[in-house]
Amino acid sequence: MAAPARLADILQVDPSKVHISADGAVSFDPTAEGGQCQAALLRAAELLNSNQPVAIPTETVYGLAASARSSDAVRSIYAAKNRPADNPLIVHVGSIQQLDSLLKGDPIPAAYRPLIDRCWPGPLTILLRNKQEYGICPEVSAGQPTFAVRMPVHPVARALMILSGLPLAAPSANASTRPSPTLASHVFEDLKYQIPLILDGGPCDVGVESTVVNGLVSPPLLLRPGGYSLEEIRQLGGTSWQDVVVGKATAQADEKVQTPGMKYKHYSPTAKVVLFSTSTDPEGYLSEVSDAAKVIVLRTQRFPETIDRANVTVENLGATGKEISRNLFAALRHADEVGADLVLVEGTDESNEGLAVMNRLRKAASLII
Repeated sequence: MAAPARLADILQVDPSKVHISADGAVSFDPTAEGGQCQAALLRAAELLNSNQPVAIPTETVYGLAASARSSDAVRSIYAAKNRPADNPLIVHVGSIQQLDSLLKGDPIPAAYRPLIDRCWPGPLTILLRNKQEYGICPEVSAGQPTFAVRMPVHPVARALMILSGLPLAAPSANASTRPSPTLASHVFEDLKYQIPLILDGGPCDVGVESTVVNGLVSPPLLLRPGGYSLEEIRQLGGTSWQDVVVGKATAQADEKVQTPGMKYKHYSPTAKVVLFSTSTDPEGYLSEVSDAAKVIVLRTQRFPETIDRANVTVENLGATGKEISRNLFAALRHADEVGADLVLVEGTDESNEGLAVMNRLRKAASLII
């Protein structure tokens, strides 16, 4: 009989004890906590350099990181997540210096400069043309001539990329189709037998994945809404981004895609999710639901604060776009934790953070009304 798989280790890392200078040098507080962070990151770097995956905190969601230079390492990501192989990954770098080294001296297209100056490090991903000499393994881009790259703001993630000396491919650290993880405990729930190590850097601040843009075409495209809103891209990107076009949210089954999140079902709990895109009457829908079903109602502003049915619990996602984004995935996961059969979610306006929220909810929902 085969031995049971080993549980993933979880190591605490305090982001406030990790520091990165303007020239990309990493340092740690000269305290016990700083030493603990350094030891955890060095262990993670050792695993990454032996082509093993590690779960890491970022400001958006927890990522499942592995060397973007190794086909074996990247395949381990796909295997751990049970992720379709034609769903590309994002490459993460810890500094501009690391990206310059990756690009072998090739310049970053001028269209991206205003965004990079204002949005990096942060939840913004850009598309670049790929070259064989960059050394990015083909599994990262899923056969596309471009690859996606970003520099996260989270000091633990950035420090690990610098200390390991590796650009890291890192999708969300969840089982494929599940809600993205915003806590280390979410990662452990999904992948505890699939990976060796989880770095616990606390809750994620943004709560949805990065915004992905393509500045290689005219007009430029917003391929995936995320941590930066469409309005912010237009404001921060200068004249080149004033006419940015929002790309289609979902690709066809046989269509090749340049960025994650455009194919397949995503972000879904086990419970059935009903998105109220235009309707604001959950009680009308509930009149047709059995009293035996356990129901979670996720409200923002218009749904009632209480519903007088014993099988229904009303929970607040938040009043602002940032709060809703931060709480969304954790709320969907909580529905499974309490054994809910049905989740009714109040939709939100699609301006600012609402575009990313509604993008995720449409992919999670079994029914939209």
